[in-house]
Amino acid sequence: MKRFRRLRTTEAMRKLVQETRITAEEMIYPIFVEEGKNIKTPVPSMPGVFRYSIDRMDEMLEEVEKSGISGVLIFGIPKKKDEWGSQAYAKNGVTQQAICHIKEKYPQLLVIADVCLCEYTSHGHCGVVKNGVICNDETLPLLAKMSVSLAGCGADIIAPSDMMDGRVAAIRQALDEAGFLHTPIMSYSAKFASAYYGPFRDAAHSAPCFGDRRSYQMDFHNKKEALRELATDIEEGADMLMVKPALAYLDVLQAAAERFDLPIATYNVSGEYAMVKAAAEQGWIDERRIVTENLIAMKRAGASILITYHALDMAKWLKE
Repeated sequence: MKRFRRLRTTEAMRKLVQETRITAEEMIYPIFVEEGKNIKTPVPSMPGVFRYSIDRMDEMLEEVEKSGISGVLIFGIPKKKDEWGSQAYAKNGVTQQAICHIKEKYPQLLVIADVCLCEYTSHGHCGVVKNGVICNDETLPLLAKMSVSLAGCGADIIAPSDMMDGRVAAIRQALDEAGFLHTPIMSYSAKFASAYYGPFRDAAHSAPCFGDRRSYQMDFHNKKEALRELATDIEEGADMLMVKPALAYLDVLQAAAERFDLPIATYNVSGEYAMVKAAAEQGWIDERRIVTENLIAMKRAGASILITYHALDMAKWLKE
């Protein structure tokens, strides 16, 4: 008889033979920076998550620095929005100012800059809109301009999340021409049109005011198409790839990890976080065990980078 239980007898034995582990350095914490003063606003649908103004960011950034996680993924929320999302690439935009603040005070933290127009446009879509249509090619120069602007403020990684065709190539060319040859691109390559994003849109004030995003974000029925998207982004110059969301797309994540040799991130998105928090607050689940199990599943599927709102809690638990 094979006795597999021999290696499960004690906690020390189980830890000795664990195949999959998480470290703080593999995690990235998403943050929301709102234009204004003295702002620390809780996001109702995401317990423990806040929108900060730049003058209040240090309260959170000091904790991030002490946690040992690698860095932050930054989303900016401007006061003024327009049809073209001009604050996305404004010299003194809220995101640009926030990145400068972080790199000046916490230079060791990686800053990943999300590149998309949705938080900055009056219509809430990720691209230029004409006659009710989200225009692909007209959007690319604006994404490139935004990328150069954020890299110029010190962003360590540019992360386009818009899902416009050809945006990685356009951004790579613009970064290189501006002298940012060594700034890598982490592409949201397989970003699905998902109901799991609901709380994020509450946090970032980025819900579209008409229609939805299914004409540019991926159909969640399609796995092979996701692999084509990933392969194309590699051809266009992506240095890192991403599958988003995480839990409902572990099969896509695993297929990507098996096929491609670039670092692959997965985004444990707002809806996934909110469900865990809601159940934990009701006492229905053990939050620490559930979060650990979920993140291990992402690592086991092949993720090398975990973008998660649980990052600070998980880093704390790893030290205990």
